[in-house]
Parts: sequence; C-alpha cells; structure tokens
Amino acid sequence: MVETTGGGPGDGAAEVLDRPLPEGVRRRVVQIVADGFGGLTVAELPAQLRQYARFAPNRRAKFAGNAMAAALETDPVFRQRIGEQLREAQPELTGALDSGSPPPAADPLDVAAAAYVLRPAGWVKLVAAAGEEAQRADAERAGEESRAEVERLRAELAAAREHTRAETERLRAELDGAKKEAESLHRKLRAALSDVKRGEAALRKVQGEMEAVRAEGQTQVSAAESETRRLKARLGEAEAALEAARRAAREGRSVEDMRVRLLLDTVLDAAQGLRRELALPPVSVRPAETVDAVEPGRMTPKDIAARALSEHDPAILDQLLALPQAHLVVDGYNVTKTGYPQMPLEQQRLRLLGQLSQLAAQTGAEVTCVFDGAELVAPVLLAPPRGVRVLFSKPGVTADELIRQLVRAEPPGRPVIVASTDREVADGVAKAGARPVASAMLLKRLS
Repeated sequence: MVETTGGGPGDGAAEVLDRPLPEGVRRRVVQIVADGFGGLTVAELPAQLRQYARFAPNRRAKFAGNAMAAALETDPVFRQRIGEQLREAQPELTGALDSGSPPPAADPLDVAAAAYVLRPAGWVKLVAAAGEEAQRADAERAGEESRAEVERLRAELAAAREHTRAETERLRAELDGAKKEAESLHRKLRAALSDVKRGEAALRKVQGEMEAVRAEGQTQVSAAESETRRLKARLGEAEAALEAARRAAREGRSVEDMRVRLLLDTVLDAAQGLRRELALPPVSVRPAETVDAVEPGRMTPKDIAARALSEHDPAILDQLLALPQAHLVVDGYNVTKTGYPQMPLEQQRLRLLGQLSQLAAQTGAEVTCVFDGAELVAPVLLAPPRGVRVLFSKPGVTADELIRQLVRAEPPGRPVIVASTDREVADGVAKAGARPVASAMLLKRLS
C-alpha cells in the first residue's frame, strides 16, 4: 500500500512505507550506509553517527546498525549524501532505478535497498516486492528442510527397526546360552552338595582328633607349670648370690675410685700451672669458623629453600619478603583477573592496591604495582596507597615490558620478587636475576 503526501505523481520522496522494512532489505541498507561513510567527512555526518566515523565498514554495520537506519530515515540530507555515494559505487543499478526499469537479473534485496536509499518513484512497491520474495524464499527453504527432515526420520526409523530385529535375535541367542549355562550350574550344584556332605563327615572326624589333642595338651601344660615353679625357685637363689657378689665388688672398687680421682686432680693442677708459666692466650678462632658457607645476611631469593613447603605455599613468599631490601613487583591485571575477574577494572585496581598496602606495612618491603595503560582513554585519577608505587605503561609499551625494565634497573644482588602467572614474564625476569612467583600464591597470601 502506498500513501502520498502531496507530491507530484512521479515524486518518490512523497511515498511512505506502511509496514516495517523487511529484515533482509534492512541489512542491505545498513551495509550501504556503512560503505558510504568512507566518502563523507565528519562534518557531513549526523551528530549521532560521528563517533563511528573511524570504524571499519563491518564493525560500523555491527555496532551502529540501528543508529544508521534511524538517521537514514529521518535525515533527508544524509540520505541524499549516501545516495550520491551509492550512485558512484553502483552506477548501473542506480541508473536502472532512475529510469524506472530495474534489471531483472539483479538480487531483489539489492534492488529494494537501493530504492529505499534513492527513493525513486515506486520505491515502496520495490521494497514490498523484495519482502514478499524473501518470505517466499524462506517458505520454500523451510519446505525443503521439512522434506529433508522427514526423509532423515524415515531412514532413522528403518535403521531402528533393523537394529531392533538384530537385537532380538541376539537376545534370543543369549537366552539359549543362559539356559544351557543354568543346566550346567545345576549339575555343578548337585556335585557340590555331595562334596559338602563328605566334608561334614571329615570335619566330625577332625573334631574328635582335636579333642584328643586338647586333652594331651592340658596334661603337658600341667607338667610345664610344675617345672616353671621349680625354675623360679632356683632363679631366686641365683639372684641372691649375684647381689652378694655385687656388694663385695662395690666395696673393693671404692678404694680404686679414690686413687684415680687423686691422680686426676694432680694432672689438672699441673696443666694450669704450665699454662700460667707459658702465658698461653685463650683460643680466639674456632674450627667451625674455618668452614666456607653462606652466612644468614648474605642470602638471595634463590637461596630460599622450598623443602617441606608446597610450590604454592604463601610461606615461601613471606620468606622472600623477609630478605633485606626486598622489592616486590606485581603484574596488576594478571593478579586481579586471576583472583576476581568479574569485577570492573577500577574496582579490581582499588581492591588489589588496598591489599598490597597492608602487605607492605606488615613486611616493610618495597612494593611496585604495574598496570597495562594501552587501553586507557584518559589518565587514571588514583591516589596510590601508602607504601605502594603504582605505574601504568606508556602507549606502545606493554606492562610485561615495563616489569622487565624495572627488574633490569635494580642493582645485581638485590632481592627482587615478581608476581605474575605469565610464563613469558616469569622466564624473562628469572634470567635477569629476579625470583618469579605465581599470582595465585600472592592472592592466597593477601587473603
């Protein structure tokens, strides 16, 4: 249905579409507008579309499709400019539409989309015809799919019937085998019952023999008890004799002990007199001080022993931060996206920095937190917490490279610990002399 608003008989701009634009035509229209952006300046675009001027045509059609369709419908000047771009890109199609005879071989959706943009006389009929053609094509495609589905279901039904027949035959064969096996088991059961009866008779015979052996054992136990009592009496007599012998030995040994003590005191007094006469100084060097080893103050991050500790035990991190002049470098987003990725980036930063401030206060170590600044559209307004240095990488420089620069800036021998799960970062800082730890270990320590 076409409505006119007072234009001339050949004025296509006066025609109005009384139904929603078919989806296929709408997609082609949006693509035409997205392709036409490249030939327009920012000033020639409507205000709501200028933010998409630098997008590629495909991204422009994806993210700004509704806005472009609305601007094309409500802004005649913008529609005219897009029409001029379309005439330059597709002169044959637009020329045929201007002459009132669209090419019969052209795609109806392309013809309808071009007519919607150019608004020649009768453009509403072209759009409506394209919508009907698309509906017919969809209906035919649905019918073909339905027929194919019916054929597929018939084939599956035939296969299921064949499978059922084969399964029935298999079950019958298994049933016959089970019957034969049951008969064999019955025969074995009767034989087993006979064996049980013979076993019961043998058991009764063994029980009689056991009773006789038990009686004989009781007789032997009585004789053994009598012998034990006799041996105990003799043992008491031997212990009394031994105690008397020990007492006589102690009395003789006390005189010998007195002589040995007197000789020892004489030797000690002689040794002290000799030391005073020779003026020997006290010993200042101990043998243990001549052994080469690592003193506690000279430990490095690589000397921290992980023995009896899990690789992810936070106690290892505590030992590292307890080293003199320790410096902890944290890969910020790597840690936050490991621990709480569902939070917005700003909340992730605030939560991590607050926990790092508490860790710095507890350990006294120097703490530096590095965030990737490549995707920042404006500087971050952030007051670093006490004890934590906050750095953002410059444009063109990743946070990983900034971490490696921080490690290389430290003097050799200073304990530097880098918290990151990125394997490339861990390998790089390890080569530079730093000690990498997993982000999960730091999160466990902070919690």
